[in-house]
Amino acid sequence: MTGHEAPVADAERVAVVLMAYGTPRSADEILPYYTDIRRGRPPTDEQLADLTRRYEAIGGLSPLADLTEAQRDALQKALDSLAPGIYEVVLGLKHADPKIEAAVDDVGGRGFRRIVGAVLAPHYSAYSVGQYLARVSDAAAPLGIVVSGIESWATDPAYVDFLVDDLRPRLAAMPGRTRVLFTAHSLPERILATGDPYPDELRATAEAVAERLGLVERDSWQIAWQSAGRTPEPWLGPDILEVIDSLGDDGAVDGVIVSAVGFVADHLEVLYDLDIEASQRAARHGLAFDRSACVNDNPKVMAALARLVHEEINRS
Repeated sequence: MTGHEAPVADAERVAVVLMAYGTPRSADEILPYYTDIRRGRPPTDEQLADLTRRYEAIGGLSPLADLTEAQRDALQKALDSLAPGIYEVVLGLKHADPKIEAAVDDVGGRGFRRIVGAVLAPHYSAYSVGQYLARVSDAAAPLGIVVSGIESWATDPAYVDFLVDDLRPRLAAMPGRTRVLFTAHSLPERILATGDPYPDELRATAEAVAERLGLVERDSWQIAWQSAGRTPEPWLGPDILEVIDSLGDDGAVDGVIVSAVGFVADHLEVLYDLDIEASQRAARHGLAFDRSACVNDNPKVMAALARLVHEEINRS
């Protein structure tokens, strides 16, 4: 805006509730965070000690809180370039403060009448992205706020470009017989009975990247799942560690690259589950190992997410 333009009233502006999983910001927050994940049931001493140990292994705490804030700032900058003065991006977290409901109450209390929900996860599942968007809608309904959401950006060109550009030089530096393992966070297997699109969403990303790089499924790439919850029910597989064991045992490859396309920020499931556990498992089999970069606050990908938000508003 120039100095002669009046600011846009909040009732005419759009709040973008940018959602992510959340993470503890201090050691004191690990217990309440874990309790929230467990729907109010405190973890056992053993469970708490195990989670604390994993945080300590990556330096004490996850960098996710700072990275999520950086993603918010990058999205705000991109939206300001598209439509100055129209959008305000606020964070809403699933298991840490500020919670999703608090974010909705905040913008509602300031007079916003329109919200677009966007999740920092590219692949839609009713059990993940769908739940985030539902929480926004449920919180906004009593306030009379109109809500819409971005459900998927699994094959967004800027996102695929980022993955391709990162993988290409990594592949060139690895042994000739290298397998790319595209991963995302596992979900309970029961989602398949409902026809949930999550596995297809992951496959769409993997196929888009593989095609650009000339990779052939089961020869130079495959899908694996990671970071399954520690519950008795079956989770989507095969698990990344089992895949590495299988590849190492049968001598099919000399190296693996994990492209963790289901994660868009460096956090525990990447820095520990992959950089420590998966890397050690590969080393045990004498396999070269690499892990692709996460998006974090990459300006091109955040600009693409901004365009999706802007298109959503113009469409409705």
